Amino acid sequence: MANDISVRLFTANTRGRNIASALYSDPWFVIFLLVAAVNMMWLATGSAPLPVGLLWHWLPAMLSGLLTNIEISVAAMLLGTLVGLVFGALSLSPSRLLRLLVRGYVQVFRNAPVLVLIYFTTYVFPFEFALFHFYLPFPDWLKVVIGLGLSASAIIAEIFRGAIQSIPSAQWEAAQSLAFRRRQILRYVILPQCVRRMLPPWMNLYAGITMSTSLASLVGVHDIVDMATIASNTVARTDFTVLVYFALLFFFFIYCYPIARMTRLLEKQHDRL
Repeated sequence: MANDISVRLFTANTRGRNIASALYSDPWFVIFLLVAAVNMMWLATGSAPLPVGLLWHWLPAMLSGLLTNIEISVAAMLLGTLVGLVFGALSLSPSRLLRLLVRGYVQVFRNAPVLVLIYFTTYVFPFEFALFHFYLPFPDWLKVVIGLGLSASAIIAEIFRGAIQSIPSAQWEAAQSLAFRRRQILRYVILPQCVRRMLPPWMNLYAGITMSTSLASLVGVHDIVDMATIASNTVARTDFTVLVYFALLFFFFIYCYPIARMTRLLEKQHDRL
């Protein structure tokens, strides 16, 4: 028992050291620490340049806008994943008509520009619904979620179809020889392998959807881009405008870069399997 505990502690410490060494060897993480240290020094001594001080003043509003972007991206990926899995499964249906309909859906929304889909859902759906004598608003952020979800669903449908078809047919035959039903084969043999193969492109797609949420400000959503524009127009200083858009790039990078690194790690693990 003591040996098991020692092994677990040693494994945990080793993993912790590996993660720490990977972080400190990453040049972007080191740059982030340097930028944070300089800003903390300016904040503590009160010697920050005027544009930096103005940026600190607008920082809560920009972070609130970034939270809106994250919420839209999570909701869009959830919608896209649910719809995409359904259409991906239907694309493998024995019905030729059903496969053609799914293929048409995928081709239309996978090849449509994201901005066009956002404008499409913004103006196709009404601004409010009349239910009996009540009026229910249909907010713009929800229309953006639907627009991004349509694009994500078409891509996820293709990812799921490709993952299913990448499983060797010998595994289906081996499971059938063990008297497994089709549903059991999918649940216990095929789908666990598909999840492992789908996860890297799914995470890569999520990073892309997160960056596409910057288009939400064009239809009136108060996201981080909208907050940055308001801050720039209010202060009306060229140096502050440059700084605020550098901060905008920085915030998106800080959120999406760990996702990209995790995607690469998962791809390497998948290559070893």
